Amino acid sequence: MTTAQEIRQQFLDFFASKQHYIVPSAPIVVKNDPTLLFTNAGMNQFKDYFLGNKPAPHPRVADTQKCLRVSGKHNDLEEVGVDTYHHTMFEMLGNWSFGDYFKPKAIAWSWQLLTEIYKIPKEHLYVTVFEGDAKEGLPKDEEAMTEWKKYVPESHILMGNKKDNFWEMGDTGPCGPCTEIHADTRTEEEKKLVSGASLVNKDHPQVIEIWNNVFIQYNRKKDGNLEPLPAKHVDTGMGFERLVRVLQNKQSNYDTDVFSGTLAATEKITQKKYTAGNDKISVAFRVIADHIRAIAFTIADGQLPSNTGAGYVIRRILRRAVRYYYSYLEYKQPLLYQLLPALAEQFAHVFPELLKQQDFVTKVIKEEEEAFLRTLDKGLKRMDNIIASAKNKMVSGQDAFELLDTFGFPIDLTRLIASENNLTIDEAGFEAEMQQQKNRSRAATAMDTEDWNIVQEGNSKGFVGYDSLETKTKVLRYRKVKTKGKELYQIVLEQTPFYAESGGQVGDTGTLNIQNFPITIIDTKKENDLIIHFAEKIPAELSGDVLAIVNKERRKNITVQHSVTHLMHAALRQILGKHVAQKGSLVNEEHLRFDFSHFAKLTDEELAAVEKMVNEKIRQNIPVVIKSMKKEEALALGAMALFGEKYGDVVRVVTIDPNYSVELCGGTHVGNTGEIGYFKIKSESAVAAGVRRIEAVSGAAADKLIQSISAELYSLRSLLKNPKESIKALEDLMAQNGQLSKRIEALEARQLVAIRSELLQKDEIINNVTFIGQVIEVPNADALKKLCFDLKNHLHDYIVVLCGNVGGKAHVAIGISDTVVAAKNLDAGKIIKELVSPAINGGGGGQKNLATAGGQNAAGFAALIQQIKELL
Repeated sequence: MTTAQEIRQQFLDFFASKQHYIVPSAPIVVKNDPTLLFTNAGMNQFKDYFLGNKPAPHPRVADTQKCLRVSGKHNDLEEVGVDTYHHTMFEMLGNWSFGDYFKPKAIAWSWQLLTEIYKIPKEHLYVTVFEGDAKEGLPKDEEAMTEWKKYVPESHILMGNKKDNFWEMGDTGPCGPCTEIHADTRTEEEKKLVSGASLVNKDHPQVIEIWNNVFIQYNRKKDGNLEPLPAKHVDTGMGFERLVRVLQNKQSNYDTDVFSGTLAATEKITQKKYTAGNDKISVAFRVIADHIRAIAFTIADGQLPSNTGAGYVIRRILRRAVRYYYSYLEYKQPLLYQLLPALAEQFAHVFPELLKQQDFVTKVIKEEEEAFLRTLDKGLKRMDNIIASAKNKMVSGQDAFELLDTFGFPIDLTRLIASENNLTIDEAGFEAEMQQQKNRSRAATAMDTEDWNIVQEGNSKGFVGYDSLETKTKVLRYRKVKTKGKELYQIVLEQTPFYAESGGQVGDTGTLNIQNFPITIIDTKKENDLIIHFAEKIPAELSGDVLAIVNKERRKNITVQHSVTHLMHAALRQILGKHVAQKGSLVNEEHLRFDFSHFAKLTDEELAAVEKMVNEKIRQNIPVVIKSMKKEEALALGAMALFGEKYGDVVRVVTIDPNYSVELCGGTHVGNTGEIGYFKIKSESAVAAGVRRIEAVSGAAADKLIQSISAELYSLRSLLKNPKESIKALEDLMAQNGQLSKRIEALEARQLVAIRSELLQKDEIINNVTFIGQVIEVPNADALKKLCFDLKNHLHDYIVVLCGNVGGKAHVAIGISDTVVAAKNLDAGKIIKELVSPAINGGGGGQKNLATAGGQNAAGFAALIQQIKELL
């Protein structure tokens, strides 16, 4: 049997033989693209070439790309694992032509690879061709039809509608017809009964699409119209897992060696058997085998689980896997992290980043599992309460949504538990809650983008601001965007000195002077690799020469913070160990924030050592040497490359002493370390499992911080009457304060004993219950609670109501013996909420036998005590 690894290599070797340049997979986590959280198709890393933002360095490329999908057609997360051929993370094998070959070669090579190299029987394959769309004015794809007739009988060529056979990047942008190749993997007996042609694109589990060839020949405008592209492109994608299934003659993707190692490891850990059926245990195995890949590779590429954005998607996927092994494999401890060794080894040759970070990824997953297992236990207790209070034998939609949103329970788990208790779910109510959440999410991220207005034809030459902060240039295009109710303009220049936000460094601000009209640039960002300048106002005419001027002072301060980040990164690796790797950063004009892999809180001594080493490097005034070179040459020099970053063939290497710091970096830097001035750490904290964060300042910001600390220190010394030894004086003062506090506590305790004795003399017996209700003077509100608790040791069947005016505020404490709670059905917490809080214009709560409240109105204590007394 041909292995998955061999199948992947055969694809790459085939297209290399057709003069395709083999490129590495882009990170699965997308940066600089506001339309995507994750790479969801092989073409994502090539969008700039399709959009015409920059020329392609190679006219033909091929690769295998890590992709992740959790929504959209065929990609509902809750269906993954239930069927046998959809996944969250998957590999997309692809070949591309950028204005080079088109339909004839793309179709011929597809057929050659599948039938001659992979040797799939021709009669098992069906192809689809775009049938045209009268409404859009799109003709039938006659060219593709003509080409396919050279290889495929017409009975195996099917016409497809716009939904299935016309591909679009989004609401606007490049698009075109596509031709799909489907494989019929049913048994010969089944094929005789029903023609495969009738099952194409019908979600049949054994008649599946394996390859899609997209022919990009149009551009979709904002108004919906299509215009032909000057250069035509080919964009193909073949699902690797499906291809392996077909070539290994399996009925399920999970039966192939892509997943068999993970399934075997799960069997060994859980002592359960995978039977490849539709039962819940088999589904749980498939969910785990699929989800661990998505979780592990996204973390390795730099995305940690969190409560927002891409991090929340990963958390959802991880929690779904935990729920399945917890509920159906009866495994109640972390499982996923134990699968990392097998997974990392399996992909070591194609995606080595996971093996290189195995310890870190393992630690993150394990801690995330442990946290959710605790939450899951709380969720099951919440479910018990919901079941107990369910009306009309139904769990409300609001409760079902709360279980999903707060405790991570998928609706199918809630349904299962409900059915076991003879309950149903208010499905309509649940869907309504889900829709509201989706609407809120869309509203928060919605951006209305108009078409580009072309001012001057041509491609942007990109960033020229390393050496100059002023540049003569021209506006190439602009467009209007609306987001969160604010209207902005995006401007693209022929060349720009403005640094666009990337690599943790914020974007530049400044001005564009056009015909004596100054345009204020409030930010600069990248959309893919296109540099976009943001402005709130623009003139009516944007043609002509432009003088682009960056805010020099702000850039200088940002540059200082960025260079010192490199010094700190190197110091952390020397002091803590080589396991330290950057996991995120923010560099602006005011401070720097640096996230890095490390598994323990830094001690004061370690932080001091980092500061000392960085400041020594600053004082040495080391030249910062920046060179561009081939990536392989840079890595051979020992340059640090960040996981999850996409690098080109030529990289920029920033060296601050070859024996100290050598990093790949596209940011701006000082000429010599002496320009940084001074470095000071402000704080160190944890941000996620295995990830620490340092916030620090340098340059002018460090001066401000030191001045602030000095001013505070002088003020403290002044308050202490300027002692010779400030720390000793403060320690003496604290010791004296501690002694006085103990004396006060002792006096208060004696006072409470005296008050308790007085209260015991004022009790009443009402219906065999001892009642004490008094307004008393106490030193603090907590004394009321202490007295209630203390009286418990001197009374049996009782109610105690104590009120006090402390500092002009009303305070009340109620104590009730357990016997009276049971016999009289009284609840101190309920009395506080229903009687006391409204009376004193405040709030409070507590347990059935002890509760307290605080409020603004201390005038009605007597009436309140009488009201509670009447409950007896």
